[in-house]
This record gives sequence, C-alpha cells and structure tokens, in this order.
Amino acid sequence: MTNPTLQPFKIDDLYELGWLEDPRLSPDGRYVAVVWVTVDRVGNSYHRHIALVPTDGSKPLRRFTRGKQDQQPRWSPDGQWLAFVSNRDDERGQIYLISVNGGEARQLTNHPNGASDPAWSPDGRYIAFLAPVNADEQAREDAGDTPPPPADAWEARRAREQRQHDEELRTDPRVITKLPYRSGTSYFDDRRRHIYVVEVNDDDTPATPRRLTSGDLHYSAPVWMPDGLALLSTATRDPEADSLFAYYDVVRIPLDGSRPQPLTSAGFSYFDPKPSPNGRQIAFLRLNEARLLGEGHRVAIIPATGGEPHDLTAHTDLNVEQFHWQPDGQGVLFSAGWRGHTHVYQIGLPGTPTYRNGMTLVGGMRIVSEFDVGRDGSIAFIAGSADNPCDLFWRSADGQEHRLTRINEHLLSQRIIIPIEEMLYLAPDGSEVQGWTLHPPDFDPARRYPLAVYIHGGPHIMWGPGFRSMWHEWQVAAARGYVVFFCNPRGSEGYGELWRDAIRGNWGEADAPDILAGIDALVARGYIDPNRIGVTGGSYGGYMTVWLIGHDDRFACAVAARGVYNLLTQHSTSDAHELIEIEFGGFPWELYEELWDHSPLAHAHKIKTPLLLLHSELDYRVPISEAEQLFAILRRQKKVVELVRYPREGHELTRSGEPRHRADHMRRTLEWFDRYLRREQGDA
Repeated sequence: MTNPTLQPFKIDDLYELGWLEDPRLSPDGRYVAVVWVTVDRVGNSYHRHIALVPTDGSKPLRRFTRGKQDQQPRWSPDGQWLAFVSNRDDERGQIYLISVNGGEARQLTNHPNGASDPAWSPDGRYIAFLAPVNADEQAREDAGDTPPPPADAWEARRAREQRQHDEELRTDPRVITKLPYRSGTSYFDDRRRHIYVVEVNDDDTPATPRRLTSGDLHYSAPVWMPDGLALLSTATRDPEADSLFAYYDVVRIPLDGSRPQPLTSAGFSYFDPKPSPNGRQIAFLRLNEARLLGEGHRVAIIPATGGEPHDLTAHTDLNVEQFHWQPDGQGVLFSAGWRGHTHVYQIGLPGTPTYRNGMTLVGGMRIVSEFDVGRDGSIAFIAGSADNPCDLFWRSADGQEHRLTRINEHLLSQRIIIPIEEMLYLAPDGSEVQGWTLHPPDFDPARRYPLAVYIHGGPHIMWGPGFRSMWHEWQVAAARGYVVFFCNPRGSEGYGELWRDAIRGNWGEADAPDILAGIDALVARGYIDPNRIGVTGGSYGGYMTVWLIGHDDRFACAVAARGVYNLLTQHSTSDAHELIEIEFGGFPWELYEELWDHSPLAHAHKIKTPLLLLHSELDYRVPISEAEQLFAILRRQKKVVELVRYPREGHELTRSGEPRHRADHMRRTLEWFDRYLRREQGDA
C-alpha cells in the first residue's frame, strides 16, 4: 500500500520541477558554480540563475546572480571572479563579471551581435569569447570603423531599434544559398561565429575586443593553451560542405594575430579540443566521417604541434559524451552511456597503468548528464535516477561521494514516486533487450491494466530510469492508472557499436520486433489487457509509432509527436538532411524505392488505429509538413486522426518549449489514451 499522505504526480507538477546545468568547480575546489533552471508559470518561460554550492555541504543551494537568463559560469584562475553570459541589458546576451564576494555584476562586452562562451586566460588578464559577424562587419572592424558607445539609455534604445529595423530589411526577402539555412526555431543569416579577446580591466571602462579569426568559417568555443600564447578551437573545414553536424577541424589560434593553424585533417570530424595541463598534448572528440552515426564519439590525442591522432577509447565500445583531462595529465575522464545508465570513467595515456584498463569513477543506477573535474581530481556532476530526476553531487579526491543539492525535495516529498523496474526479455532473433516498467500505485497483478508504450527518438539515444526529460511524464502516466513500458531497441546508444548500427538502412524493420517483443512479454504476465494498448513517441519515436500502427493492429490508439513520416521529403526539408544520406547510404534520387518503402507514409493506408499527431510549427529538424502529409492521407480515407499544431515551437518542444505547451502536450497525450484505453470495472 502507498502512503496515504502522499499524492500521485500530476501534469501541473511540471511547473514545480527545476533542473541544473553546466557545473563548474572553483579553482580551490570549495564551490561549484551551477546554472539553476526554474519554471516561471506566470511568464510561461524559464529563469536561469547561477548558484554557488559549497562542496563541504555546509550551505544549501543559493541563487548567486539575479538576472532572468544567466548562464555559462566560468571561474577566473584565482577563483575571485565569475564570468557569465546574461541577457539582462541585451536580448542577444553579453558577458558579465561578478566578484565571488557578491555585489553588482558589471558588463564586460557590448558586441552588437551578442557574445558567448567566455574563457579566461591562464593569467586572468583576458577573456576570449565568441561573437557572430558577417563579411561587412568584419571589414568595418578591420578598418577601425566602429560606432562610439551610446551616450545614454535613450540613445542606446534608439540604436537597438534602428539595428532591429535594419535587420528586418536585410532579410526581406531572405536569399538562400547554402544548406542548412535554418535550425532550432530560426533562420541562419550570413554571420559566422568568430573568436575575440578582450582585456579584463579593473574599472567599469569597457576595453575594445580584438578579433583573432576571420573569413566564412564558424568557430567553436575557445580554449586557452596553458602558456597563454594561443587558443584552441574547431573550425568548419569547408564552408560549402552543407552540414550542421560534421566536417570540423581542430585549429590553433595564436594570440599574436597570425593565421590559425589546422592541427587535424579530413577523415574525421573533431569537437571540443582541450590541452593537457602541461600543454604538450591535445585531446578531443572525433567522429569517423565514413560512419558518422555508427561508431560514435571517441577521445583521441595528438601532440600540441599536430600529428597522427591516437584513439584512447575505441576499444571500450562506448560513445563518449563529455571528457576532461586528469589534473596530472596522465589520462582523461569521460562520460558515456551503458545499458540505461551514464557513468564517468577514467582511462590512462599510453604507458600508464590505466591505459586500456580504465576504471569507473562515478557509477550507480543513474544518468550523469554533465560533470567537471577539479584541480585535485574531485568531480562535480549532475545526475538523475529512478527516484530523483536531477541533483548535483560531488566526488572528493579520495573517492567519497556527497549529494550537494535537493532542488526538488519539497515536491518529491509530497508525491508517490513509482519505482522504475528493469525488464530483460528476448527479441525474436534471441537477442536480449533491456526495458523498464512502471506500475500504477497500489498495483495488483491479479487485475488487468491498460498499457502505455513510450518510444524514444534519436534514433541513436539511450533511455534509462534517470532520463530527466521523461521522468515526470512516466510518473504521471503510471499515476493515472497505466502500466508504462519503454525500452532501448536496436539503434539505441549504450549497447555497443553493433547494436547502435543495426538499423542502418533498415529503419522500422530492424527495431520494431524489439519493441513488440517487450509488449508480448508484458501481456504474457497476465495483468495487461491486450485490447487496451496505446503507443507514443517523439521524433524517431514518432516515426516508429506510425510505423508500428501501419504494420500491426494490436494498438487501440497512438500519439505521434514531431515524427518523420516521409523519408524522401524529410531529407530535403530538414536541417539534418545528411541523417538520411548517412543512415541509408545514398541520396533520394538513388534510393527512391528503398526510402519510400521505409517511410511510414507509404503504409498509412493500412492504419486502423486512432492517431493523434502533435507537431511544432517552427520545427526545422522535422518540419511540420511531415505531419501535414500524414494527416491529409488519413483524413482523405476518413480515418480517426487529429493534428495539433504548436505555434512558436521547434523540435525541442517537450524538453525546452514553453511550459504551457509542454503541459498541454502531456495532457493531450494522456487524454487521447484515456479516450481509447477506457478503464473497465476493476481496473486501477
């Protein structure tokens, strides 16, 4: 029996659940600066504040900055200052400085197009950052033709309005010459991200930043070399590559203004370069360009002067998410998912005792989303688990672990937290599949319950009990009386390269049996009503939802969100057009029949299941035309179908969309289930 003083989770609890991002350990290891995200229900938005958390646990989480959108905290080398990005006086975001002793933050940058990704020089004299500029703006900067700062607030407001007016005219009409030309919820312009350096003054007089890069290239967040004489970044290898995700090289950018030096070459795409503590080597993530989605990210190292990369993690069969150097430079720490959980591992450089024999530093049944490493080897990390969607933890240098926050304790202490139970079963070919179930409160195996099947997107991601963005939704569905089931079918991360790459060229056919076998295994337990099974998923999960109901009539209803339904049109309308090319090994004009056969739309005429389609109007990853096609075809056959369009939203609706839209999305899904999975007498 459940505790009668506790209440089940409800949809509106979404407004009470906060989360944490971007943990950063102070140089002395005494504090963690972290971004604390809360929901503003009245404003239908989110607030991001920087909080300082003592690692000794002496004080609770406290808000340190007062802006509504403060993020990217970065410690000065002496630990006395934090640089961060805020939009408090500029909607595009500028870099601010604040003393750790408190006081007012002061604005460091005033770039007309905004500034981000601050990085302190080793001596604390400079901050490097990113800012977008186009060719004309670069030319004016090079000529020293920059307008003087506004004299007062009225002049500043007038300048902003003039700039906004000029921008509207500049893109009316909008001329498109490259792919991709839009992403998120907006269109790209002709600006490219470039690296600047600005001196940190002791007074409020802003220094003039100096741009170190130029041209028609995008650069990533800058990282200082330990000697302070150069920066590391990645840059687009070919502006004509038409790719959002690949073809980046590591570059060394001298501070003296000489040309950036590429340190890598074609064959792999490179990300997130970091120098070793002594500056002699550079580590980075890389992707094999021949198999961009098959192999996953690996950590490799090269000499600081360049050379042939040496892969450190290929033998682990893990897809690396994030990494940091060990403080002694003898190896790296990295996070990766494995069988529903994400841990932090350590692996040594060639010649060290832990080379090829890494060890787990942060384990357990949880998903570590982000982590940072202190100078003494301590680790600050954010993690979620089956009983807690998100909190901050600290592992001391001697291996002792401490929980530093309880950000959702007030809500969680009043709710019934339903256990998330592992379920292992066999697919038709004998392969083991890992899934999980949640049962309604006061579950009685002698009764029969409706089943809600959830399918993840990606397709190459991994769900587990600690997956934060789904944790609340699973709890609400179970509290509403459904047995909830989710799994990691073929194509998922966390089970090695062969499992991840098994769906290549065979979407739907390769992974559907894994999901259906899990449903069969649950029905065989005797407490699932086979006539009341609903299925839902988003993105690739939306694809799989419609694929299933086009090939199997067991489902009483379905909800497909932001799904891919026509591989031919998805290729040419998405910002991720290369996904189809990579996954199927060719272009639509070469693989027309194969892509159409693997499109749920090709089988839509067979659908009998009532279908609810949820889609965002500004989704440029999976454009709403996908849902429009499917809706029209089903409607012309007079099938039961509804289409709900969410204005202002993009592909991230359920993760970072407007809170009211997220709640509505969840409510419509469950109400659709309620309509067609009607409770019978005696059900929970």
